[in-house]
Amino acid sequence: MPGPAAWSLFLQRLTAHRHHWRSAAVGSVLEPVLFLAAMGLTLGTLVDRGPGLPGGVGYLAFLAPGLLVAAAMQTATGESSYPVLGAIKWDRTYDAVLATPARPADLVAGHLLYVAFRVTTSAAAFLAVLLALGAARSPLVVLTVPVALLTGLAFAAPVTAMAARLEEDAAFAALQRFLLVPMFLFSGTFFPVTQLPALLEGVAHATPLWHGVALARDLALGTAGAGAALLHVGYLALWTVAGTLLAKRALARRLVR
Repeated sequence: MPGPAAWSLFLQRLTAHRHHWRSAAVGSVLEPVLFLAAMGLTLGTLVDRGPGLPGGVGYLAFLAPGLLVAAAMQTATGESSYPVLGAIKWDRTYDAVLATPARPADLVAGHLLYVAFRVTTSAAAFLAVLLALGAARSPLVVLTVPVALLTGLAFAAPVTAMAARLEEDAAFAALQRFLLVPMFLFSGTFFPVTQLPALLEGVAHATPLWHGVALARDLALGTAGAGAALLHVGYLALWTVAGTLLAKRALARRLVR
């Protein structure tokens, strides 16, 4: 369980968030919703007029849970890149926290608590839009919010570990360009990965985003199986745990003198 220092750091981040929550909502909620409307309600009509998707699923119902999880990935990664490096190098916030009895583990826990708050609130708002558009076929769609949370943490933890090791921010652009954008496009958000060449399909299956998208989509469509769901959850949890351990080690090496 997070200790008092972790909760204090979380509350500090939450207080700062009150001053820019509107701009944060644009990137984490409004942009994905506009993307859903543009792709699901316009391009989707063309897809539905054609051969369609397996199982007779409408494109809007197919796309919506994938975008919900992909938006969680973007939100979690954004909160774990520049803000973490800034707290280490520019603002020195973490140095100030470590001047108290807090430990690097408290820094990681407090940061992940804040990421969990950001991802959960954004995913809940997106879910409300998803329901308003009639893009859900099962009551289990409400579980897409915890799936988005777990997916977000599966990205936030390793990106935090990466940020803790950097001296400059140039690597964040490479992360976005060469990892996050390809995952966004080719991990099942917009089309089934079975349409990819066999090699790329295997790569897609290895990404945490595909597991989050697949699980959220199965829940929204009411096709989730217990075995597959446990596999997806276990894989995402593995990324979260491994990333958290790496982040603790990286912050300890960087900040504890």
